[in-house]
Amino acid sequence: MNDRDHLSISWHDTAWIPVLNQNNVLDYFSERSNPFYDRMCNNEIIKMQRLNTDQLQNMVGIEYVLLHVQEPILYVIRKQHRHSPTQASPLAHYYIIAGIVYQAPDLCSVVNSRLLNCVSSLQSAFDEASGYSKYSPSKGYFWQFKEKEEKEKLEHKEKKKKKEEPSSTFQRHRVDLLLGELGKKFPPPTMAPPPETVIKSEEGNKPEMKTEIKTERPDDKNPSSMKPPPEKKPKMMR
Repeated sequence: MNDRDHLSISWHDTAWIPVLNQNNVLDYFSERSNPFYDRMCNNEIIKMQRLNTDQLQNMVGIEYVLLHVQEPILYVIRKQHRHSPTQASPLAHYYIIAGIVYQAPDLCSVVNSRLLNCVSSLQSAFDEASGYSKYSPSKGYFWQFKEKEEKEKLEHKEKKKKKEEPSSTFQRHRVDLLLGELGKKFPPPTMAPPPETVIKSEEGNKPEMKTEIKTERPDDKNPSSMKPPPEKKPKMMR
């Protein structure tokens, strides 16, 4: 796998994360399942021969060194090619955050990514601006933005006209079920019947129930209906 392909992946081992420190971070990085680790490096040779890590300075080739430590969360490892005990050229950097290993992008990858973002933004701006460019034989080329403004106004008006439905069928169905359950748990109070008068009869002490019923006469309602009788006129004698 190319080094540029490593920029989009990460690696970690959950068994190492709780005990990770600056003394064993290189051993953690040299795990066989780590795709960032090169098996042909000098660190692997020293590990197989069980030599001291100080012997790396006397060897020539690819090696990994611990460059920066900020315990307990950040470790920076550098991959470099050693030419002599005093000269080494860096090849790549890897940073470990909370036990997860990432490859740091190089300067070329960062600049290339930023340029691609700028180009895509400029291309979308030019495509949108070209839609406003108009041509007529009398005027030539000119800019016209009124059509889009009118369309936006019409769309805004249509959105205002459209009224949202107050409730869906599902909401109404659920509300009816809730109201039914509440009605069963808390039934409405019933009206008490009108009071009855109790009258004791002379024969025995059995009470008699008597209900009072009020009746209204039609003459009582309309006092104008009571008219005096017509007067008798005397008959004329011939």
